[in-house]
Amino acid sequence: MTESSETPRDAQYWAKKVDRLSVSEDPKGVGYNVEGRRVTGPQQGFGRLWQRQYWTDLGDAVSPEDLVADWRENFGSYWPRTGVFHGSLGRIEPGDVAALQVGGAYGPKMATGIIVVYADDESFTFMTPEGHMFAGMITFSGEPGTRAHIRILLRTNDPLWEMAWPVMKRKEDVFWAGTLSNVAAAHGVLDSVVEEETECLDRSRMWSHWRNVRHNAGIRSGLHMASAPIRAVRVK
Repeated sequence: MTESSETPRDAQYWAKKVDRLSVSEDPKGVGYNVEGRRVTGPQQGFGRLWQRQYWTDLGDAVSPEDLVADWRENFGSYWPRTGVFHGSLGRIEPGDVAALQVGGAYGPKMATGIIVVYADDESFTFMTPEGHMFAGMITFSGEPGTRAHIRILLRTNDPLWEMAWPVMKRKEDVFWAGTLSNVAAAHGVLDSVVEEETECLDRSRMWSHWRNVRHNAGIRSGLHMASAPIRAVRVK
């Protein structure tokens, strides 16, 4: 076997390449904006390119490896009430596709999802489907210290999401700060301080991708909710 054909040593941590995403039977009721969609990274997005980071220090409350193991096992339970993660009951694994809902704590939520593209003992990474607010990658990691760290590289997915960016940015700040506070509290750190850093890496917009708006999950979620009575009649 030649060197170029050898399987990489970290192959077990990466998801297999897929052309279209598919959700399992259980979350199909909220997976309509994920099923059949392609994966999108920053290069497929529309808006400016941002790098965002959130972190909190847990000290010696838990090791980085134990932190990530717990985070992968209980990921959705650490989300604030404004989000619902419809992932598998087991721990997060490479290749997992999960539907999710985000929005108001008590009102209607937008349906979208993620795919787990990488997961090992120190970190795990999601990518987003077409129509999501962002075309990007988000990595959750445990680092020496112990620090719980979230890194996000993203562009908004279409012109409508780009116009909503100032509002979405503030909501993301609250959401991920809440997530990290919940993670810290689960490990006995009740007075954690969450820090944030945002850097614009590219201020240009990718106008050739304006047609991404046809997959906009916010619009499609609204239409899906509005058509619920019609679907109910058809079932009968």
